[in-house]
Amino acid sequence: MQERIFNLEDRLVQFAGECIFFCKTLPNDNAGKYYSDQILRSSGGAALNYGEAQGTTTTKDFIHKMSIVLKELKETKVAFKILNYTDLGDKTKRIKLYEESKELALISAKMILNKKNKLT
Repeated sequence: MQERIFNLEDRLVQFAGECIFFCKTLPNDNAGKYYSDQILRSSGGAALNYGEAQGTTTTKDFIHKMSIVLKELKETKVAFKILNYTDLGDKTKRIKLYEESKELALISAKMILNKKNKLT
């Protein structure tokens, strides 16, 4: 991952793209295929659901869509945590993507909290 991006959509897109590149470093065995599929689905799902969240018309729907984004990011984070434990894939990329998944999850959680506070 190169320079720091401050637009969340662009950052999620870059994250999903970098996950694609990372998955190419995983072994072509059962574990590598399983975690590759999981990371591709969950990281891509986070970016795509954020796109849906931007098109919502109510605060409640936005919170729901962002909750899905958060869920997908947490799934991705845990997958990277497992890969860190098993030392699968490119170590440098794996650690950076694990850290990015944590940061993106924190940002998403804060957005949800901010919207919920506006409802009360």
